[in-house]
Amino acid sequence: MERLMKDNAGRSSGHVPTLIASFLHFDISFALWVLLGALGAYIAESIGLNPAQKGLMVAVPILSGAVMRVPLGLLSDRLGGKRVGMAMLAFLFVPLIFGWLMGGSLSGLLATGAMLGTAGASFSVALPLASRWYPAHRQGLVMGIAAAGNSGTVIANLAAPRLANLMGWHNVLAVAMIPLALVLVSFSLMARDNTDSSIGKPVSGYLLALKQPEMWWLCFFYSVTFGGYVGLSSFLPIFFRDQYKVAPPAAGYITALAAFTGSAVRPLGGYLSDRFGGTRMLTIVLTGIAAAYALGSTLPDLKLMACIIVVGMAFLGMGNGSVFQLVPLRFPREVGVATGVVGAVGGLGGFLLPNLLGSAKQLTGSFSAAFVVLASLAVTAVFLLRVVTGSERQPVALAASSEASIGD
Repeated sequence: MERLMKDNAGRSSGHVPTLIASFLHFDISFALWVLLGALGAYIAESIGLNPAQKGLMVAVPILSGAVMRVPLGLLSDRLGGKRVGMAMLAFLFVPLIFGWLMGGSLSGLLATGAMLGTAGASFSVALPLASRWYPAHRQGLVMGIAAAGNSGTVIANLAAPRLANLMGWHNVLAVAMIPLALVLVSFSLMARDNTDSSIGKPVSGYLLALKQPEMWWLCFFYSVTFGGYVGLSSFLPIFFRDQYKVAPPAAGYITALAAFTGSAVRPLGGYLSDRFGGTRMLTIVLTGIAAAYALGSTLPDLKLMACIIVVGMAFLGMGNGSVFQLVPLRFPREVGVATGVVGAVGGLGGFLLPNLLGSAKQLTGSFSAAFVVLASLAVTAVFLLRVVTGSERQPVALAASSEASIGD
């Protein structure tokens, strides 16, 4: 942490309590964001959902989270991340109470999921809150540490199935309000806005960032990396249950291991991108993602498939860190809205993935075709990244932004 408290000139810089608060905000938000997926096997059996409906159930929170990221990113830039972050955490009590008391039908679950999706917008609030305190050459590491809060998926997949066995899945939603309350109190005490940042800038100034081609290239790459991470984290408990007949707690353990791996290496992806350049790291990890999906399409035995998923999630996690090393470098004054837009499109990728897997199973009786499509998208991303950064005209500044950090 001491390293994070010094800037290039050796002056005091950064605010570690805010970094920790941002991590906690992100952690509980991710746990709640994928909670329906972690409980998916119990919910599907209770209500009688078909494969496509299972995919929709776990995808709706991801979609609503993606939609909410842009407006909440703007509010974070305008009003400050602390106030918006506290309001988000307070709101999340509403879907937990609703799902606990009235989530006994598909429509009730979809409504619960749509509200729980607000948790997914933590990305555009917690990350900029931490980012504004640190200099450019530490952004990959800082954003990686804060965003390692996506380890909340691990907590959800470890704890939720075990609690559901003991008390039923409805009551798990009630128990989830306890850690939510603790994080709300901790965040209110520890988080602090950097008043020297661009908070208060007119909205029109941020929207200019949407006209930059770099924004949309980053969106596409993040839809592959983050979309894959959150989509798989949500759907894997159902996948292992339906494909390999694994008991829900065991499926939760495998998912938790995969999610933990992807979360743990995200700071590493950011650090290596700081050191060697974000585009170089992206090329490597996107290639690894494509290979993992291609191997997964063969649907091997359970042990081998679990290994493929864990390795693939590691590449996805590092890819998330690589993309978000580039975001604050390219959009330092609009980091809130840039984080919101890139995160929103990444969330849309996460929405499509469970639907793709569920629909493939429903239509063909197998998940294989969905993995082939995902592998093809990753290969396309590798090709486009090389085209974009290798063009003589440099239509986007990804390469320049990335390489500028090497050697700092």
